[in-house]
Amino acid sequence: METTALETHDTRAIKEARTTHAVLPLIRQRWSARAFSDRPITEEELHTVFEAASWAPSAMNEQPWRYRYALRGTPWFAALWECLLPGNQPWAQNAGALVVCSGLVLLHKHNQPNHSWQHDVGMANANLLTQAVSMGIYGHLMGGFDHAKANSALSIDTTTEELVCFLALGHLGDPGGLPEPFLTREITPRTRRPLPETVTAL
Repeated sequence: METTALETHDTRAIKEARTTHAVLPLIRQRWSARAFSDRPITEEELHTVFEAASWAPSAMNEQPWRYRYALRGTPWFAALWECLLPGNQPWAQNAGALVVCSGLVLLHKHNQPNHSWQHDVGMANANLLTQAVSMGIYGHLMGGFDHAKANSALSIDTTTEELVCFLALGHLGDPGGLPEPFLTREITPRTRRPLPETVTAL
């Protein structure tokens, strides 16, 4: 009997996007993994993905994104993990690194509000995740964290900088070790809305 990817937990095959058009493979292969192996992430790998992020476009080239990271097994990793909400802690503890993504809310040039800063941080994150996938590293962005605790732990000046999300990065591991409901989420194929629901020709 033929064995399916679902039965063998081949998450790369399960999660790859089935697109109608010829989308780049790296975009099809990017997904928000929760099952990470014990293989460490190196400083060189992290600096590579951060450099990819740094080349994202931004309004007036302000580059408002800021990243703080900690490798698994370090005191700061534990401190960042403590900031996550309970729904993220069970699987994020196995990530190779935890990253805090934030942005500067004021324009450097004249200290006025930067109305594009969140968009630009998102652009940088997209670059980061695409570069990571090319290196066999998967990321999971998380909005589920305690903002007050994270701001305090990182001494964030909230008048000039805001936290956007946490990011777990790691090499893929066996999803069989995940508790529910995370296991089911990890081995369920991805879907997207049909383009006519989000794209309009004028």
